[in-house]
Amino acid sequence: MALFDIVKNAILAGFGVQEKVREFIDELVKKGELSESQGAKLVKEWTDAADKTAEQFTKSFSEISSKALEKMNLPTRDDIENLNKKVLELSDRIKKIEGAQPQIKG
Repeated sequence: MALFDIVKNAILAGFGVQEKVREFIDELVKKGELSESQGAKLVKEWTDAADKTAEQFTKSFSEISSKALEKMNLPTRDDIENLNKKVLELSDRIKKIEGAQPQIKG
């Protein structure tokens, strides 16, 4: 299973859990075990905690990915963009130099 698939499945599982928690809290409200305001507060607290956890997961995943790419010694997008910029600059300089010198015909 690819890393992307693992992350996608984890996110989808998170959405499923979130829906189940809401259903559970709604059921407790219907049974009268929680007031509507308590249920709403509980949903908000749980959603905030889930958002914080997702944010931490994203940050950790990003750090791990960056470290793995660094260890593989692959160029980053910025590296490639910088090289492209230098190639274009050198091409422009070569064109200027070639244009400034008289053409010698054999």
